[in-house]
Amino acid sequence: MTETRIRLAAVQMCSTNDLADNLNRASERIREAADRGADVVALPENFAFMGSDEERAHVAEDLNGEILGTLKALAREKAINILGGSFLVKSPDESDGRPYNTSVFLDREGNLAAVYHKIHLFDVSLTDGASYRESKHIRPGKELVTVCREGATFGLTICYDLRFPELYRALARRGAQIVFVPAAFTMVTGKEHWMPLLQARAIESQVYMVAPAQVGRHDAKRQTHGHSAIVDPWGAVLAQAPERECVIYADFDAGYLKEVRRRIPVLEHERPDLFS
Repeated sequence: MTETRIRLAAVQMCSTNDLADNLNRASERIREAADRGADVVALPENFAFMGSDEERAHVAEDLNGEILGTLKALAREKAINILGGSFLVKSPDESDGRPYNTSVFLDREGNLAAVYHKIHLFDVSLTDGASYRESKHIRPGKELVTVCREGATFGLTICYDLRFPELYRALARRGAQIVFVPAAFTMVTGKEHWMPLLQARAIESQVYMVAPAQVGRHDAKRQTHGHSAIVDPWGAVLAQAPERECVIYADFDAGYLKEVRRRIPVLEHERPDLFS
């Protein structure tokens, strides 16, 4: 029996506060990935809009808005699965005006197969003096999300989630074999932590990590680390992006994943009786 193989693509972008231009460039990269044989293409966090918190609040939309509509049309046009990195989605709870930072998975027919709202929000003060309070403007999600397509199970996470290993282990327990981490890592944290964290999550939860990222200077105040990557369950970096907009590719191999989990069966050796 032939094991599942999936051609994965991760898009690296330098998005700005020009929604139309960002969507056009994301569309070009999706078409490029499809034409090069990708089965699944993933966009970075905030792919449709990178601006101030106040500006971003104005582009929050419902799940029937322009951003998702564009992705649905592309999925149908190119018959490709799309991970819509993240964009702001209005909350139905009128008592809390904050939108969600949301990632979506669309199948080859353009169907909305999964919706994930970012759970862990980036409230930090960095060594360069920069301070971020994502929770001031964004509502946290509450649910773990996996989706089965192409003969594999995908887990959805976003950026700062990467620092919480229990999330990735929980997704692996739910059957995840490939986990997305669309991101906009800062230069300070990215330089020191981006790749070690990706490799650690891949190794400890024995999953493929697909991490499309923002790169470069987005405005006078915001610069991101880039280095989009695809990492296998042994921790090997299968593909890594240079410091520019581009698409990187690697293959998911279900047979290899099965062999890694057979060699070191950490998921079987867990002690839930000791750890809640």
